[in-house]
Amino acid sequence: MAELRRMPATTSSGECVFCAIGTGRAPAAFVHEDDEFVAIVDLRPVTTGHLLVLPRAHHADLAGLPPETGARMFTIAQQLAAALRRTDLRCDAINLFLADGKAAGQEIPHVHLHVIPRHPDDGFVLDADWRVRSREELIEVAEKVRAAL
Repeated sequence: MAELRRMPATTSSGECVFCAIGTGRAPAAFVHEDDEFVAIVDLRPVTTGHLLVLPRAHHADLAGLPPETGARMFTIAQQLAAALRRTDLRCDAINLFLADGKAAGQEIPHVHLHVIPRHPDDGFVLDADWRVRSREELIEVAEKVRAAL
């Protein structure tokens, strides 16, 4: 599926495409604009109404995103999710999705949050090894994460 969604990370002049959108140098269908953020309709939506929340400032990934900016990004996404539910678009549920890094599916190295309207037959699935893990494994993982905090 990633190959079907692939889009250029930069404009023809080499600028980050999301930076270009955030500064008005590239076109988009805007649903929100303020000094720090824009939210746009995704060019290749998973479902109709799929939105992206983008900081205007360039941050390649979550590690480089200031915590207060990340919090505000989620606040905007929450407001957009509520707005989607008030439209006549098909929206029985919402997924918020943030891919952080290429292995996670991040195609454009500018942190962004997807707001995806969902409905039972939309065809979007996340497939993984969902088996229940042992208590020992869970404790070991928790210890490693706590040690890294």
